[in-house]
Amino acid sequence: MSEQVILAFSSCPDETGAAALAKTLVEEGLVACVSRLPAMQSTYVWDGVLKEEAEVLLIMKTVASALPALTARLLQLHPYDLPELVTIAVTGGNEPYLAWVRGCATAKDQKR
Repeated sequence: MSEQVILAFSSCPDETGAAALAKTLVEEGLVACVSRLPAMQSTYVWDGVLKEEAEVLLIMKTVASALPALTARLLQLHPYDLPELVTIAVTGGNEPYLAWVRGCATAKDQKR
């Protein structure tokens, strides 16, 4: 069976930090690709206060076996006290693209 491809999501406070985080995660082989969606508006309660903030959403493409290392690294690098990290298993799609995602993780794993 092929390695499970996953999408991982995290929000960042600004484009500069999001770009730096994305570059590091790709360079370290924890993700195959990161798409950044700017100008997202988030509404949430933090420390009992209703907040409305602009954020940048990261959509990271990786494999399930990379998730523990991705989580640890995201917690090290992220500026938030409680960084968002949620994942969704990919159950289908363009198989050549999914194979590319798997190949990126496999190639990086061999270099570590």
